[in-house]
Amino acid sequence: MTDELPTDRLIALRPWEAPEVTSWGRLPMNAVDRRSGALPLDGDWRFQLLPAPDAPVGGAWSTAYVPGAWTVQDTDDLPQYTNVTMPFRQFPPQVPAANPTGVYERELDVPAEWAGRRIVLQVGAAESVLLVHVDGRPVGVSKDSHLAAEFDLTGVVRPGERSALRLTVVKWSDATHIEDQDHWWHGGITRSVLLYATDPLHLADVTARARQDGELLVDCLVRNAAGDRALPGGWYVTADLDGELLAQDAEFDRINIEDDRVSDFLGEARIHATVPEVRTWNAEQPELYGLTVRLHRADGTVADTSYHRVGFRDVEITGRDLLVNGERVFIRGVNRHDFHPLTGRTVSYDDMRADLVVLKRFGFNAIRTAHYPNDPALYDLADELGFYVVDEADIESHDHAHEIADDPRYLNAFVDRVSRMVLRDKNHPSIIIWSLGNESDYGANHDAAAGWVRRHDPTRPIQYEGAAKLGWADPDVASDIACPMYAALEDCVAHALSGEQTKPLIQCEYSHAMGNSNGTLADHWAAIESTPGLQGGFIWEFWDHGILQRVSDGRPVGRTGAGLYDNGVTAPGHRWAYGGDFGEAPHDGAFVADGVVFPDRTPKPAMYEHREIAAPVRIRCFRHEGIVLANHQHFRGLEWLAGTWELALADGRTLTGPAKLPELCPGETAAVPLPFEVPADGGEAWLTLRVTVGEDQPWAPAGTEVCAPQIRIRAADPLGEPVPAGPAVEVDGEGLLRHPLLTVAPALSLWRAPTDNDELGGMALRWRTWGLDQLVRKVVSVHQKGERVTVLAEYAGTVGVVRHRQEFTPVEGGVRVDESAELPEEFDDVARVGSVFETVAGLDLLEWFGQGPWESYPDRAAGAPVGHHSLPVDELFTPYLRPQESGGRHGVRRFTLSAPDATGLAVELDEPRQVSVTRHRAEDLTAVTHHDELVPRPGCVVHIDAAHRGLGTASCGPDTFPSYLVAPGVHRWSWTLRVL
Repeated sequence: MTDELPTDRLIALRPWEAPEVTSWGRLPMNAVDRRSGALPLDGDWRFQLLPAPDAPVGGAWSTAYVPGAWTVQDTDDLPQYTNVTMPFRQFPPQVPAANPTGVYERELDVPAEWAGRRIVLQVGAAESVLLVHVDGRPVGVSKDSHLAAEFDLTGVVRPGERSALRLTVVKWSDATHIEDQDHWWHGGITRSVLLYATDPLHLADVTARARQDGELLVDCLVRNAAGDRALPGGWYVTADLDGELLAQDAEFDRINIEDDRVSDFLGEARIHATVPEVRTWNAEQPELYGLTVRLHRADGTVADTSYHRVGFRDVEITGRDLLVNGERVFIRGVNRHDFHPLTGRTVSYDDMRADLVVLKRFGFNAIRTAHYPNDPALYDLADELGFYVVDEADIESHDHAHEIADDPRYLNAFVDRVSRMVLRDKNHPSIIIWSLGNESDYGANHDAAAGWVRRHDPTRPIQYEGAAKLGWADPDVASDIACPMYAALEDCVAHALSGEQTKPLIQCEYSHAMGNSNGTLADHWAAIESTPGLQGGFIWEFWDHGILQRVSDGRPVGRTGAGLYDNGVTAPGHRWAYGGDFGEAPHDGAFVADGVVFPDRTPKPAMYEHREIAAPVRIRCFRHEGIVLANHQHFRGLEWLAGTWELALADGRTLTGPAKLPELCPGETAAVPLPFEVPADGGEAWLTLRVTVGEDQPWAPAGTEVCAPQIRIRAADPLGEPVPAGPAVEVDGEGLLRHPLLTVAPALSLWRAPTDNDELGGMALRWRTWGLDQLVRKVVSVHQKGERVTVLAEYAGTVGVVRHRQEFTPVEGGVRVDESAELPEEFDDVARVGSVFETVAGLDLLEWFGQGPWESYPDRAAGAPVGHHSLPVDELFTPYLRPQESGGRHGVRRFTLSAPDATGLAVELDEPRQVSVTRHRAEDLTAVTHHDELVPRPGCVVHIDAAHRGLGTASCGPDTFPSYLVAPGVHRWSWTLRVL
């Protein structure tokens, strides 16, 4: 066993090169929380960064803050981002000779009152190999960058005296080959360090299993100072639940010992109780009970205590359904890394809580801890706020997956990492699934780890995408759930309808959120909710992993940069760095910026799409007698919600009134009367139910908007033929419209600044090959008949010619523009077809009737209700980390651009169209890599699109659906421009 490695071997051992060694001197993992009453060791430590682990320590010392990666603390070893490719070329288990090694030192003052007690050091996380020395003596070794390591210091420190503690962290090791996750590479001590003391005879582990029916089973393991199981005669264990002693109804199964030999004591105790009228735990109503377990000496005094919050719930798979408390729940999940833009992988409790609050407010109910066990506080918060958690082991060997999956040298590491995760986290009700890791192929090492889990914890299913991909219905693989990533929706539906499905289908990753993305999310959920056998999935991912960087020197700002960013835009002189921005090679560029929130946790527009898709209250249909509402929750009624009705009329009026939500059990519907008498005039009419939190929730105060379901009450009147009025339209010799408010005349646009999906999906390359970014306009004819002027032009790319027709008709107060564009067959998938023009400076406010207020696109528009919206032009643009097409609004019927004195222009559209108004041309966005390089134009760049391509998720996953593509053939659109 590696834990029995002789001490004299440690000095000669090179643990960073020994895959068969997962630890030495490290204590077994357990679920006893020792944070209370511990001595924190966080703060500034003496620090040296060595070029290699064998390099001598010497020279000047600097300081490093613990916890925190040294890569964001002003060292010469900077962050590096790779997705699949390892950051070095060596084949596993080898590592490069140039191997950054951090040496941390500080004095350790052990309290005198700890005399006679067992003293333990806990290092929350260290990347990737940790070596512990006290006063120069070796204590132990640990691998696994995302789980705590504990070491018994009782024999090497003296209470009341000072010792020298040294923690050496080696960045690269054999273990790095199975930590090849899609995020920044860092080095250092990234979670808190603490020292705690226990009685020599102590609670070594507590396992609490709380069932939906109120049954509570608590298994306690007691050890002595030598690590042997021990429960001496007369000693006993008790427990209370929310302060009520369970001993009265508990059955204690304890081995009775007949002599005093500690080595013979078997320290196991079981408490079995039933809680009447139990309040069950689920993600909607996360009811928790406080469980306190106490180890008593023979005289009744307490030797040790362990506190846990337990939730009574059951998790099971029945057929092809994953059930929580007997209910088939939809998994509205997101993948989440431990991340912070200033501190790398170190995340405070407050930051973690803020993460989960944002997710809760936008309708998420599940988290996959991609791709390692998260900070322990994350699970406490998930228990409290209500999330279903897939707890994932720290195993990803992406670059060498096939070789490592069956490599017996890594067998110990696989089993060690999975088992330690389970041992640490098993008492959390939020955890409903164990994951064996990510993107590591599938082999015997996975089967070994799965076998351990099934034996130790039969109460939860196991998932692993690498096993499930061999066959979604295969019963012989180590995954109880079919959990593919980025599977085509049609394949998922076909599997569910095939009659061959045997397991729940819950995608571990789908809807890749890189840049302007998450297209077809509503289409996915329409299929999920209507297809038995489909149960949801986890969006990739929560964060854009941009690190705050000083542009002047290209270095990360680190923990001193608070206040330098806000609302997705950094302060002057700073920017969000992504792969390659620190001069590193290899790197994978902006692929690390693929979250639904910006690095400062500002929600991207896609979050509003998800919020509406996950709405707890839906409008099913409109009937003359009223509106049919539905409760789409699994466990909760509507009593915690409040509502307001809002009726938007096309003529500019908005009527509002209170809404009384009906009493509905989960899944029920009810008809409610129309809240207004809809005016006979006013044109198109849309009714919105703005649903808010009615009473304070742990994650939102009363008044927080939860969703805004909407239904159309009356259709729009068709736009009639223009009636010429006023003087003829002025057109120049090139057939371009002259207008006092326009600096660039309306022209045909087929190009957009490529999104990340466009670039990585290959569409942008096709568009450039066709020359769509550099179309050459040629006037064919300019013809005037009466007041109308007709201009025919051709736009030529590298291949193909687009015939464009504009007809200008003077109307009262302005001009009507009727356009058509004929795309040749070669242009079978273009970005857009429409008009683009530019305005004079000073028109800084956009008001519109259409979908909004946030950005929306044809395949991502479910979360933007139709109404009257108003925003400053400078707030319309969405600053995705790599500049690209953004700021569009779908379904716009009309809009105005105005100056502070209310002068400006108004545009009326023939039908709902895709419109964008920003300060940037497409070529401006395409020419730069970061937003600090952009120079806003003084006027507005306005796009009116007859058709606009969907966004899809092709940067990693399926493209948009065919119905959202812009096809060849004739496209027609009309719009009217007037002066305010």
